[in-house]
Amino acid sequence: MTIVLGALAFGTRIDEAQSFDLLDQYLDLGGEWIDTADNYAFWMHPSGRGGQSETVIGRWLSKRPGVRDRVRISTKGGAMGFPDNPDGLSAGALTAAFAGSLERLQTDRVELYWAHIEDRSVPLEETVTTLGGFVADGRAARLGVSNHPTWRVEQARNIAASLDVAGYSAVQLRWSYLQPLPGVALPQSGHVHATAETFDYLRSHDDVSLWAYNTLLDGGYTRADRPLPDAYDHPGTARRLTVLDEVAAETGATRNQVVLSWLAGGPLPILPIVGVTTAAQVAEAMGARDVVLTAEQRARLDRAA
Repeated sequence: MTIVLGALAFGTRIDEAQSFDLLDQYLDLGGEWIDTADNYAFWMHPSGRGGQSETVIGRWLSKRPGVRDRVRISTKGGAMGFPDNPDGLSAGALTAAFAGSLERLQTDRVELYWAHIEDRSVPLEETVTTLGGFVADGRAARLGVSNHPTWRVEQARNIAASLDVAGYSAVQLRWSYLQPLPGVALPQSGHVHATAETFDYLRSHDDVSLWAYNTLLDGGYTRADRPLPDAYDHPGTARRLTVLDEVAAETGATRNQVVLSWLAGGPLPILPIVGVTTAAQVAEAMGARDVVLTAEQRARLDRAA
């Protein structure tokens, strides 16, 4: 079971020293994937510009000889509205964004590079060709796409195949155990939620994995000071929480750990991303790897809706 460390808050909400401690702890507990983006987190920084997370990770790597070969880096480019990249997924914007990410990360390659936010102002072939070039020149091992509808993912993969360049092998979308009501706006307007179509696509394409973000709903499963958004205010939430508590009691795990085990231990390739700001959160998330759900428990969790 793989738990991905979400580094969005590194260098902004939490300082460099604390970020280093969390990265060290994650690595010591057997973690291997760190997920970030070139625009993290411009909305939390006085300058209004991003890059803080990548910069902190790069400094951490530079101060830990040999660590780069033990971790895998996932970062993103092409977020329109980000001050340093107003041009989205154009060839020029992506080329500049990727070069900036590598410089901040102090590395010559990443294991996974993502097209961050959909940009229909740019021909899809231009985006696909540019991203494929990053794999061809060895700077990216794989490509992913986040916050895109399934039909655009398939269209891009078909274009990549026709051009004989690397295509997307991962999609990143919002997904957790509790489900929002369809059509009700989420507080994070940029989030794109996985749907039944997403999972139908995954079942038909075994070369594509889902990276799920906002898996713990910003603390909504366990923290009274982090109430669930209005989109989750429906009877299905209460029913799912009842079963979640039953399974947590049976396994001796926390709600969060059962959610992560449900996500990562199922029949489809799902990698949950967990955003952390404290050592306790890292320990809890990594402890989810020891929570093994029985087929009956998983079926019970699935049925509740």
